[in-house]
Amino acid sequence: MSRIGKKVINIPTGIDVSVNGSTLIAKKGKIQESLATIGTIMVVEDNKLIFSVNEETKQNKAFWGTYRSLAANMIEGLDKGFEKKLEINGVGYKAVLKGKILNLQLGFSHPVNYDVPEGINIEVDSKENTILIKGHNKQVVGQVAAEIRAFRPPEPYRGKGVKYSDETIIRKAGKAAK
Repeated sequence: MSRIGKKVINIPTGIDVSVNGSTLIAKKGKIQESLATIGTIMVVEDNKLIFSVNEETKQNKAFWGTYRSLAANMIEGLDKGFEKKLEINGVGYKAVLKGKILNLQLGFSHPVNYDVPEGINIEVDSKENTILIKGHNKQVVGQVAAEIRAFRPPEPYRGKGVKYSDETIIRKAGKAAK
């Protein structure tokens, strides 16, 4: 039995949740998210979302907790939203937001342009050299942060590059002088 799947999801006020067959639909204003589930039963009672298994097969029990976690993230994203913060370290490294294009100067001979996907808001603080990525979909926010970090991951000798704000870089010692 799934311990995560048994947990009840409290639905905050302002979010409309409905179940249409095997599809969960959550709405807040104009934003709508949907989740298709297989082998699980979803019931909305008294602003609470309850998950249970349709048939006790091994695959259905495996997906039970996963679908519950995806639904909880979907509802939390519509209510509060998710954010990731990136730091840029290095001489001459900087980021500038031009409309829906993030322009990064990361020590290459050319600037790196990143098209911001729909539903994602990016804020750049040029004084602290940070990038704040916000959105209501946890998976997309994490993917955008990983793609930006992949342009210049932090190197272990000087720590130059793009890193998560809570990430610690394990530093290596340079050449030992004789």
